[in-house]
Parts: sequence; C-alpha cells; structure tokens
Amino acid sequence: MAILLLVFILWYSGLFFQSFFLHRYAAHQVFTMSKRTEKITFFLTWLFQGPSYLSAYGYGIMHRMHHAYTDTEKDPHSPKYDGNMFSMMWKTKNIYQDINNDRIAIDQKFMKNVPQWKSFDRFASSRFSRVAWGIVYILLFVVFVSAWWQWLLLPVLFLMAPIHGVIINWFAHIYGYVNFKTTDTSKNLFRFDFLMMGEGYHNNHHKYSSRANFGGIHWYEIDLTYVIMRILNKIGIIKLKASTSN
Repeated sequence: MAILLLVFILWYSGLFFQSFFLHRYAAHQVFTMSKRTEKITFFLTWLFQGPSYLSAYGYGIMHRMHHAYTDTEKDPHSPKYDGNMFSMMWKTKNIYQDINNDRIAIDQKFMKNVPQWKSFDRFASSRFSRVAWGIVYILLFVVFVSAWWQWLLLPVLFLMAPIHGVIINWFAHIYGYVNFKTTDTSKNLFRFDFLMMGEGYHNNHHKYSSRANFGGIHWYEIDLTYVIMRILNKIGIIKLKASTSN
C-alpha cells in the first residue's frame, strides 16, 4: 500500500509541476510569479520529478517549437513522422539535450522570456543527481515493498517525466475526440482528465494555446491544474494574466 501511495504522489506532483511550471509558465507564460517563487518552483520541480527532472529552459523552447511546427518535419515530436513512440521520444530527448547544451541554433522568438537557472539545471540534470534519486527510490522500495509485483513500478518512477510526455505527445495525437478542427492531429484523450490533470485536453490546447484553462469547453472538461492555479492566484502566489484566464 505504501508503494502505491508513493507512486500516486510522485505521479501527480511531478505531473503538476510539469504542467504548471514547465508548460504553462515556461512555454506559454499564462501567469507571472516573483523571481523568488520561480526559484522555489525550480526546486520543487526537481524534488518531485527526481531522476527524470526536466529543465524549464529546454522544455519551454522545445514546446514552443512544437506549437509552431506541429505535425511537420520540424516538429520535435510528432507521430506523423516517427514509426513508433520510442523513436519519437528518443528524437525528443536528443533535441531537448541539444537545446539545453546550446548545440543547435534557436530562433530568438522561441527563447523570449523563457526562465533559465543554469547553475541549478546543471546540478538537477547531472548524473550525480539522477543516480542519487535512483538510490533513494530503490531504498524506499526495499523498505516498503509488500509484494513482488510492486517492483515493476520502480521503472515508472525513474522515467516519470518521459512517460507523461509520451502520453500526450504520442497518444493525444492519435486517440481521443476533438472539439475543434485544427491543422494538426491533436485530440482530447479524456472527457474528464483524471490521469493527466488537464494536459489530456490537447485539442483544446492546440486551438487556444494561450489559455490558462485547457478544459472548460464542455462542463465535464475539468482542468485540475487550472483549478489549483486559480487557488494560487487567489492567495497571491501567482498572478494569472487577464488575457489568458478565460
């Protein structure tokens, strides 16, 4: 039971910071926060993503490229141009690393105001950090595993952020329903997005990429990340931009 609770907590906390910080803040900037709060959020993203930590800088730029080039040869991740999800995610990983390590030229329009904390990213993305988190997770499993099959969940914790990514970048371009006709293959995975905290409303997001609320087109499309963002806005931790909050 303890292992299932651990996986549940890390799944949703890691997903929240990926959606809230990396996606809606770094890539789309639908809200603002103080620099102090931004640095705290960098730390919390590392704390909950652990060995699969993603840089806001690399993620933000790559996601902007995805929107600009969706389902074209320049798209960093598109099922249309990759034979399977593994080849797509391998290409995504290489592009992400090239961006983070300044190995490719990036159009300035994709870099504007993307948050970057180089020293922290070097540490959080380092082999030392990833191995240390791996050891922590293994020790937690050694202590709390109560059935052999629970060990099968350990790789999920190691690869949590890539798994979150492939669910949207692969499956949400193949399966689901659409509210809007777009020039790409984006789809909404679920009527109520219990699994991906709003990220599954991918067709809605591609239609209105500057909206903070990915759901809300129908009454059952509840974006859980946006609900939390509304609370954070109300208590003054973040400030939703008026143009994005509808």
